[in-house]
Amino acid sequence: MNAKTRTVSLVVGTILVLDQVTKALVARTLGLYESVPVIDSFFHLTRVHNTGAAFGVLAQAPAWFRQPFFLIATGVAVLALVLLLRHTEKASRLAIVAIAAILGGALGNLLDRIFHNGQVIDFLDFHWRGYHWPAFNVADTCITLGAIGLLWSSVRESRAATQRNSSAV
Repeated sequence: MNAKTRTVSLVVGTILVLDQVTKALVARTLGLYESVPVIDSFFHLTRVHNTGAAFGVLAQAPAWFRQPFFLIATGVAVLALVLLLRHTEKASRLAIVAIAAILGGALGNLLDRIFHNGQVIDFLDFHWRGYHWPAFNVADTCITLGAIGLLWSSVRESRAATQRNSSAV
């Protein structure tokens, strides 16, 4: 197994374990919509089941559409991420870790949809001064951080290419 494959396996595996363990703990200890303050007026653990995508997008769509759509969309995304990983150079370690984080998060939420009747368990619930962010989970966090990392890696590589091109002139 090469270094890139080991890195991807470690990142994806770690995310899957953390995501599924935290969701299982929440499902065992909190009732649906039950909320436990961790930092009062800022952060609670609140169990909700999201039938939609990020921020509940498509949550109101009929199940006959929503469930196959999310399974197919996730499958396509996973395939695209694997292909992107295959074409990412080993030197771009940030891009590899970022793609693996997105992949791990996507697979974590896919497992939820498969085993929880098309729903994803969310529980990280932040609010501040009347503003409330929709609840999310470890998988969502990794997808977001992975996307930020991938953008950052792209900007860095673009800057490096610009500098190489300008110094060659």
